[in-house]
Amino acid sequence: MDKTKVVVIIALFFSVCCFAQERPVQTLRGVVNDRASGHPIPYATVRLTDIPDLGAVCDSLGRFTLPKVPVGRHSVESSFMGYEPAIIREILVTSAKEVYLEIAMRENVNELNEVVVRANNRDEAMNKMSVTGARMLSVEEASRYAGGFDDPARLVASFAGVAPSVSNNGISIHGNAPHLLQWRLEDVEIPNPNHFADIATLGGGILSSLSAQVLGNSDFFTGAFPAEYGNAVSGVFDMKLRNGNNQKNENTFQVGIMGIDFASEGPLSKKHKASYIFNYRYSTTGLLNVDLGGKMDYQDLNFKLNFPTRSAGTFSVWGTALIDKYKSSFDKNPDKWDYLEDVAQAHSTQYMAAGGITHRYFFDENTLLKTTLASTYSDQEAFQESFDRELNAAPFLDQYSRSTNLILTSSLNRKISTRFTNKTGFTYTQMFYNMNLRLAPFIDKPLDVISKGDGNTSLISAYNSSSWGMSDRLSLNFGLNGQLLTLNNHWTLEPRAGLKYQANTKTSFALAYGMYSRMEKLDVYFVKTQSTDNESVNKDLDFTKAHHLMFSFAYKISNNMSLKIEPYVQFLYDVPVMRDSSFSVLNRNDFFIENTLVNKGRGRNIGVDITWERALSKGLYYMVTASLFDSRYRGGDGVWYNTRFNRKYVLNGLIGKEWMLGRNKQNILSVNLKMTLQGGERYAPIDVEATMAHPDKEVQYDETRAYSIQRSPMLIGNYTVSYRINKRRVSHEFAIKGINFTGAKEYIQHLYNIKTEKIEASEQKTGLTNISYKIEF
Repeated sequence: MDKTKVVVIIALFFSVCCFAQERPVQTLRGVVNDRASGHPIPYATVRLTDIPDLGAVCDSLGRFTLPKVPVGRHSVESSFMGYEPAIIREILVTSAKEVYLEIAMRENVNELNEVVVRANNRDEAMNKMSVTGARMLSVEEASRYAGGFDDPARLVASFAGVAPSVSNNGISIHGNAPHLLQWRLEDVEIPNPNHFADIATLGGGILSSLSAQVLGNSDFFTGAFPAEYGNAVSGVFDMKLRNGNNQKNENTFQVGIMGIDFASEGPLSKKHKASYIFNYRYSTTGLLNVDLGGKMDYQDLNFKLNFPTRSAGTFSVWGTALIDKYKSSFDKNPDKWDYLEDVAQAHSTQYMAAGGITHRYFFDENTLLKTTLASTYSDQEAFQESFDRELNAAPFLDQYSRSTNLILTSSLNRKISTRFTNKTGFTYTQMFYNMNLRLAPFIDKPLDVISKGDGNTSLISAYNSSSWGMSDRLSLNFGLNGQLLTLNNHWTLEPRAGLKYQANTKTSFALAYGMYSRMEKLDVYFVKTQSTDNESVNKDLDFTKAHHLMFSFAYKISNNMSLKIEPYVQFLYDVPVMRDSSFSVLNRNDFFIENTLVNKGRGRNIGVDITWERALSKGLYYMVTASLFDSRYRGGDGVWYNTRFNRKYVLNGLIGKEWMLGRNKQNILSVNLKMTLQGGERYAPIDVEATMAHPDKEVQYDETRAYSIQRSPMLIGNYTVSYRINKRRVSHEFAIKGINFTGAKEYIQHLYNIKTEKIEASEQKTGLTNISYKIEF
């Protein structure tokens, strides 16, 4: 490219950035709902707090439209007689896409000394039955927070109680293993929705397949969650897909180092208010067929179709799916081999899909019936072979695993009075499973069947959950959840309760208790080994169970600043373990189980989560979180150990600043930083003698001192810088996002070096950078 072309491109860029003729405007639309029933509130008043003259009155269906809203940040307030005023702060309005809001208002039952304007705080869950251990996840935060990487799983690593990783996005809550987290989409439990899931860490992956382009605001629970959530003992990630714009077509195209995205939404029928939204992503490495020590290819698709009707309720069709392909490569010069792992070649494929049809119907303004019929599917296949110095190949691993679930779930939510709301529901899940794992005992030996199994079973659960405003300051949430696994007829009844006291307009206290249980992954139940022939050795395993107790103190320092302190304790019991061994599923990291297990294990997590947050205001936000905890478990040998994920502490600091630039202050420069300091990984001491005696020098650990060694603390730094140019009906965004610019190293495992004949720690310094350009039109 000659100098003349370069000069022309630079001149055009600055003309776009700096010389817009006028500040663009956009339409802000939405609906105002009753928080307890979900029914629209007709004729409520909505206005912008910073431009009071810009307001509107909702129609008979609670819908409102604010036209010609200047681009930038705005706060929206709604009010209606008999309800507490509600406000949503710092809504981002851009030139290319309309903004759609759902504002939930509480009916006025409190009689505090002054009128309360209820902000829709992000540190509170959307679920009205939750009083502790919960937070709403905003999609806008996922794109803005440093380290979020447009990935909801990485975003929650900024919240108190969560220990982040760099190389994967597995979510460890309060020292619990990532695979104990329940992923939910549209009220349905789904398989791990991460690309290259369960490889480095069971329950984690590299990047979520759920795009921020289609996700709506969601809830994240770290403990003591309400009665409607069953089959979970660690936490729940309750995600929703938003509806597409039913008035006009809007599109987004993004290209970056990580991949290309295309999203579109718009009306299917303007007359009937039907809409669609979808997002498709394809990895850059797959598109360009790049070999970076291996070839990695991933794709994902998310969509939702919404069909309101006049008298039959609202129907929606939704789905998510991913495809992952990976093929490793190795150096064919034997003189460059340091470890036996250097002479292996593997290829794998993974598929995941979930989808369903949901129906919402209001019998009256206080009663909502919601029913979903859904299916989920996951498929993992892997093959690995090793080579000798003459490059002769020998199979080492051959594995496949397939799982299909058919799900029916329904709930009836009824607002019985101003002070009392009840929600009752059930879920029926029919599960089908098939797995075969063959593994060579040593290199150059034939493959042996390690684990195989197939079968089907059902999980049936039901719940009843209520919220009662006992007085103007005291509220009680209580309920019961029960579930039955038909495979072995094990069942549970789990009481849940939460009490909240609003001392004044700034201070509140809450206490929540719950009993919880979770079935194991199906591969555990259907294990059949060579020694057991066709017998499923773990078929009679009971649920892993837990008691959660959490206290919460919340103090509103100012309109945009808050402090929350939440001490907690969790007791886990009936945990599957191996007899006379330190093994426990609480530390499970591998994708398969090959041993007989018994429900004799225990666990204990105790700690405190602290969050000090300044919500975005006047272009500035920051958040400081601290988690101090101790996570222990008792194995089948009756000895208490540190869990694999007992890091002891996690400290996070986030800060971000936005500036409105350009002649008419229509463009936005955003700079965001996050620093994390946390305890190091844990592992057991090396059994040198057993390692040297092993035919392949595979490193052996002293399991009688499981996870007794902790590595040095990790300092992880992340950043996000973006510049948005708002033109009329078009918006451009240039961004650079980085993870682990501090170069923190993660411990992977120990390996035997065939050159030095020494056992060495294998560390990985993962750094992710994404430079992207996005256009919205």
